[in-house]
Amino acid sequence: MNVGPNISIIAGLVGDPARARMLGALMAGKALTASELAAIAGVALPTASAHLAKLTDGGLLTSVKQGRHRYFTLSGADVADVLESLMSLAERTLGEPVKTGPRDPRLRAARICYDHLAGDMAVALFDSFQKRALIEESRAAMRLTESGEAFFRDFGLDMDAVMAARRPACRPCLDWSARRSHLAGGLGKAILDRFLSKTWATRDHGGRAVSFTPEGLRQYRLLTGSV
Repeated sequence: MNVGPNISIIAGLVGDPARARMLGALMAGKALTASELAAIAGVALPTASAHLAKLTDGGLLTSVKQGRHRYFTLSGADVADVLESLMSLAERTLGEPVKTGPRDPRLRAARICYDHLAGDMAVALFDSFQKRALIEESRAAMRLTESGEAFFRDFGLDMDAVMAARRPACRPCLDWSARRSHLAGGLGKAILDRFLSKTWATRDHGGRAVSFTPEGLRQYRLLTGSV
């Protein structure tokens, strides 16, 4: 008896090694061309194009043509969430049991998870927000408290835009490295956007690692309540 959506279709799309490498590269949130993704996957361009067509037809990717190139991105944050969870599951069941997540210490500390911050620093933020009752979990979902909304406004976030968006403002996302949750949703995106727009943090070209300036680290400590 069929008790839900057929996950085997999605599993088949993600399960191919070349397609998995392409999807992993797109977790950085940047649009990439077929040629760039072919190089990342280690396959010829025609093979990459065939893989990308399958991922697009399957709803995991979207693409837009600009000039001579077609650029591919993940179709949504939910795809990134599933990939992050699959990475965590693969590490737990197939990887070394002692040390989880990426070997690169920069990726373990802070990295892009589609449109929000992940890694140990992001997990610490999430824990701090909960301890200070800036966000709280109810039976229905995680929500932003009144004191939390005021706090993030004071930090410089456009909370009207965060609250008006169709996506949830606060949502936990299982962190691949820490095996604990970091903050996703509109608020998670707004926090990362703030750090990047103020150049308090920069992202590696073509990678997922995030580096913080001295001022960025000070602003991060303000967010955690440790200053």
